[in-house]
Amino acid sequence: MSTTRALSSMKLAVCIAAVAILALNSLPSVLGAPYGWKEAHITYYGTANGGGTQGGACGYPNTFAMGYGVMTAALSYPLFQGGKSCGACYQLKCKWLAPTRTVHNWCWSYSRTITITATNSCPPGSHGGWCDWKPHFDLPMPAFMTLARREGGVAPVYYRKVRCAKRGGIRFTLGGNPYFMMILIHNVGGAGDLRAVKIKGRNGYWVPMWQNWGALWTCKTKLSGALSFQITTGDGRTVTVNRAVGDYWKFGQTWEGSQFR
Repeated sequence: MSTTRALSSMKLAVCIAAVAILALNSLPSVLGAPYGWKEAHITYYGTANGGGTQGGACGYPNTFAMGYGVMTAALSYPLFQGGKSCGACYQLKCKWLAPTRTVHNWCWSYSRTITITATNSCPPGSHGGWCDWKPHFDLPMPAFMTLARREGGVAPVYYRKVRCAKRGGIRFTLGGNPYFMMILIHNVGGAGDLRAVKIKGRNGYWVPMWQNWGALWTCKTKLSGALSFQITTGDGRTVTVNRAVGDYWKFGQTWEGSQFR
């Protein structure tokens, strides 16, 4: 008889422990962001097909043609960091919000996640004040509608920075002139955002470049022959892309090299 009671007590204890674990796992949705995530909001801009969102403050001339599609975002000032976050990837998912008479949660699902690339800036003073000095993502309308209903216009989310999964290698679009090179560096995998870039031509020594704006990097050294690059991303990783640009390059061309793994 005592053995039966002991087994029943053990089963009850196991059930209570399981309920407690489930309760603890649900607490972040009520009390704050889950571990590793932070809180923000999303809004949308552009048209239903993503029109009006192809360019932006990172200097990408056409995010559709460059392979980023509509899964991009304009970041608020604290996240954009003056362009240092250009190319970074973020994972977003809806935050649970208890509906009231005055508050609605327009999200489709709390388990759905999307990954976007930072390609634009949503500066302070933008419509609605959502980008005023707080973490915020202004998404192309199709990206917004993968998480929330259009009529809501805004939704609370959790976000975290993640590694970028890109097809092909790092790409270099050559601009400027022989004495002032302006190179757009895009399709960067790994952390995605750039912290330092060096370039080397036929002369054989590395020349530091500086971030002109967004993903555009500049140097004033005249270079010829094949061009190699050393690229350091926001997580401190460095990759050397030897002879990414061939000997007989011209301004306006886009070349492709190796990639972060």
